[in-house]
Amino acid sequence: MKLIVIGLGQCGSRIADEFARLNQYAFNQRKIQICSGVFAVNTDSTDLSGLRTIKADYQHRILIGGRRTGGHGVGKINEIGAEVASEDADKIVDAIRSSKNFYETDAFLLIASTGGGTGSGSLPIMVKHLKERYVDKPVYAMVVLPFEHEQENEERTIYNSAVCLKSVYSVADAVILVDNQRYVKKGYSVQHNLDTVNGLIVNPFYNLLCAGEENKSNRVGSKTLDAGDIIQTLSGWTTIGHGSSKLGGVKIGNVDFRQKNVATHKGIQAMDAAIAELSTKVHPNDAGRAMYLVSAPHKEIHLDLVKDIGDWLKDLAPNAVIRNGDYPVGNTLDVTLILSELADAEIVRNYYTKSRDLIPIIKMRQEEVRAKLQGIDDAGKDIPTIF
Repeated sequence: MKLIVIGLGQCGSRIADEFARLNQYAFNQRKIQICSGVFAVNTDSTDLSGLRTIKADYQHRILIGGRRTGGHGVGKINEIGAEVASEDADKIVDAIRSSKNFYETDAFLLIASTGGGTGSGSLPIMVKHLKERYVDKPVYAMVVLPFEHEQENEERTIYNSAVCLKSVYSVADAVILVDNQRYVKKGYSVQHNLDTVNGLIVNPFYNLLCAGEENKSNRVGSKTLDAGDIIQTLSGWTTIGHGSSKLGGVKIGNVDFRQKNVATHKGIQAMDAAIAELSTKVHPNDAGRAMYLVSAPHKEIHLDLVKDIGDWLKDLAPNAVIRNGDYPVGNTLDVTLILSELADAEIVRNYYTKSRDLIPIIKMRQEEVRAKLQGIDDAGKDIPTIF
C-alpha cells in the first residue's frame, strides 16, 4: 500500500519525518516504495527546520499562516490553526499534487497531535478538504493523544483534544488513536524519549505497507494483504499494534507434534505482544473489523500457524470480521494487528467528559477577566488621555 503522508503541526510533522525514514529503509532493504510522498505542514518555521528526512524544499516543508503568525505558531489556539488551514488548503494540495508518484497513491494519512494548536485545528479541515477533492481515495487520520503531564498542566490541551477528536471523526474514513503515554520509557532524555516514541508509533506500519508492494516472488505470501484488504478493514476508531517472538530454531513446518506446539505457542505469544503494544488501550471484543499479518522466514511459516493465531484472535474479538495474510520476510515471528470499527473507545469518552466539565469553567474565567478589565476601565473613565 502506498500512502501520501502529511504531518500537521510539530508532533505530526515529526511523525511524518519517521514515515519518510521508514520509506527510505524499505527502499534500501527491499527496493519498495511505501510512501508516494511525505509532507510536513506547520505555522512554525523553526519546527520545520528541525526535521531530518523530509525534503527541505518549500513543497515538502510547507509553512502556512505566515502573514498571521509570522512563522511562530498559533500558541495552542486551535481555532486559529483551523482558520489558517482553511486559508492555505489549496497551497497544501498543490504541493501534494506535485509529488512525482502522486497518482500511485492508495490513500492519504494525515497526522497531528490533538493537544496543540496548529495540528489539532488543521487536521479536521485538511481531512475534509482532501475528502471533497479526492472522493476515490480513503483519507485516514492518525491522532496523537497528549502525555499525562500535558493534560495535568494545561486545561487547553484537554479541550483541544476533545474538539479535534469529535471533528475529525465526523469526516475521516478511519481515526487511528495513538496514546503517547503508552510509549513513555522512564529515564531517557526528553529528545531521546520523543524520538523513541515516534519510532515506536511508526514501526508497526512497516511490514503492513510492504506486504502488498513486494515484487520478489520469494517474499510474496501465500495470502497477501494488499491495499484492498487494508481499505476494507480501516473504519472509524482504530488502533494498531505489533508483536514479535524469537523463533529459536523452531521449524514451523516440522511434522513433529512437539515442534508444532512450540511454534503455535510462539505465534500466540507474538499476538499477545501485539495486543499489549496496541497504540491505545481498547477491548478487542469492541472491534467490528480486525486484520493481522504474520511475518516470518519463508521456510518457517505455515498456514496452520496463521489459522491458530486467527482462532485465538476470533476468541478475543468475536464480533469482528477478520482478514489475515502472511509475509515471508525477516528472522523473527512478527504479528501486526489492527482493530478497527471500535464500538467503544474509553479514552475518547474520557476526553469528551473532561472537556464538557471544563467548558463552563473556562467561560467563567474569561468572564472574570473581562469583568476585572471593565472595572479598571470604569475607574479611569474620567481621566483624560494624551491622544
